[in-house]
Amino acid sequence: MMMTAYQFKLAPTPEQREQIYHTLNLCRWLYNSGLEQRMIAYKKQGKSLSFYTQKKELPALKKVLPEFKGVHSQVLQNVLERLDGAYQNFFRRVKTGEKAGFPRFKGRNHYHSFTYPQSGFKIEGNFLTLSKIGKIQLNRHRVMKGQVKTCQIIHKNGQFFVSFSCEINARKPKKKNQRAVGIDLGVRHLAITSDGNFHDNPKHLQQLEHKLKKQQRLVSKKKRGSNRRKKAVHQLAKLHEHIANKRKDTAHQTARNLVDVYDVLVFEDLDIQKMVKSHDYAKSIVDSAWRKLIDYTTYKAAKAGKQVLLVNPYNTTQQCSNCLEIVRKTKGERVHRCRCGYVDDRDVNAAKNILRLGLEQIA
Repeated sequence: MMMTAYQFKLAPTPEQREQIYHTLNLCRWLYNSGLEQRMIAYKKQGKSLSFYTQKKELPALKKVLPEFKGVHSQVLQNVLERLDGAYQNFFRRVKTGEKAGFPRFKGRNHYHSFTYPQSGFKIEGNFLTLSKIGKIQLNRHRVMKGQVKTCQIIHKNGQFFVSFSCEINARKPKKKNQRAVGIDLGVRHLAITSDGNFHDNPKHLQQLEHKLKKQQRLVSKKKRGSNRRKKAVHQLAKLHEHIANKRKDTAHQTARNLVDVYDVLVFEDLDIQKMVKSHDYAKSIVDSAWRKLIDYTTYKAAKAGKQVLLVNPYNTTQQCSNCLEIVRKTKGERVHRCRCGYVDDRDVNAAKNILRLGLEQIA
């Protein structure tokens, strides 16, 4: 079994919009109150509160604050579970020596969703019925497969969306006649395969960067707190979302093209966050959305009964794929030339090394 997500646009009535806003505000208040409660308990009593301890207090909260009766009980439980997840991630990062940011209080502009984890929602044709909110028109532009497990309501840039998490049966991986490929991720081209195919990188941020800078200047010129500034900020957020959506679309299309052709797909296991912090091409790396491409390829491959592998990227660019000798190259050198006589495109050579490592891993 595996999980997949489907996202659709919602068209709530004005009354339903207000109810969604109200639910978001109550969920945000509960998250912040739960965080404050945990912090005080640790400071005064030296103990950490668990999710189940806080969950047991919800009935008493509804008696003291009756407005919480207007929110489905499992939605409130999920808020506390979300807070508990933030704590668990914090302690995990501390143990592994990573940079561990302590859970923060959520401002109005940093809490955009709430979730029905098991029940409280019902899909009826092109309508979604939500407990305590009502029947909302749903733009179902594609057919969902599998069993719906959770329903998440999202508010983003003035629009409303629903994301369904569905459990589906993954196909069994193929074992015979597998076509394997190594894939090198790049900036000039998004993906370069070991058999010499180049997948274009549209560079969406670079194409629209002038519009972003213009809109950012408009925001900076507006008076803080004014309606004109709020409108300019909203337009800037929509432009950022437009760029992000174009990146996602490119990653989806490239992943689909790769999965349709190959059975075993091998990528480098890149530490992209670290590369962005220290790399000369940090902005271009972010714009290429390598992590999205790997993630989308992984789940599409799992659905198709195919396999994605990650290998150590060490020296894949510098090593000769023909004789395995190290051939040092500068960033500007685009052709690999080895003393053994092998000559190839720099990225294709790297993709062949990635493929070799992947096949060794399978063996």
